[in-house]
Amino acid sequence: MSKIKVNILGLSTSPGSGGAYALILNEANGGRRLPIIIGTFEAQAIALELEHIKPPRPMTHDLLKNTIHTFNVSVSEVFINELSEGTFHAKIIFSKHGDYIEQDSRPSDAIALAVRCRAPIYVKDSILEEAGILSEEKGKMTGSAFSQGEESFEEMTEMEKLDNELKTAIETENYEKAARLRDKINKLKG
Repeated sequence: MSKIKVNILGLSTSPGSGGAYALILNEANGGRRLPIIIGTFEAQAIALELEHIKPPRPMTHDLLKNTIHTFNVSVSEVFINELSEGTFHAKIIFSKHGDYIEQDSRPSDAIALAVRCRAPIYVKDSILEEAGILSEEKGKMTGSAFSQGEESFEEMTEMEKLDNELKTAIETENYEKAARLRDKINKLKG
């Protein structure tokens, strides 16, 4: 079984999927991308950490990270290890004093925890072969379709990114940032 290291390329809204998001993972040393459909809450949890936004109260994944550290356990890695009937499955690999423990998880929750714990994310090679999209250019979305569900995922425009950041800033009660983002949006609108 071969593991491929991936990085988070970004989050994109998923048209026609009722508010779900596509989490785009990028092969660290290659050109394949892996879109995974995740819920709004999980997308927000990942985005908050990637944007270094600290909510006034710990969110669920922050609580889990704090609990893990309280018991002197660390997250060694996250491994997306299965694709069954269009559903991705993952494992969180914990370590304590050289012992490893695996825990089944949804990929979205595992990744939300991985970004908080600075743990690497891996995908089983056969999953990238089956569900990955070959990118023509590194660092740029190709605007192609994701075969499972035939949904089209396009890179977010600057305005969409700012709108999403604004929503997050308001939800986390970061009103200073929200005001700055509102001003940027108004400037872009002209």
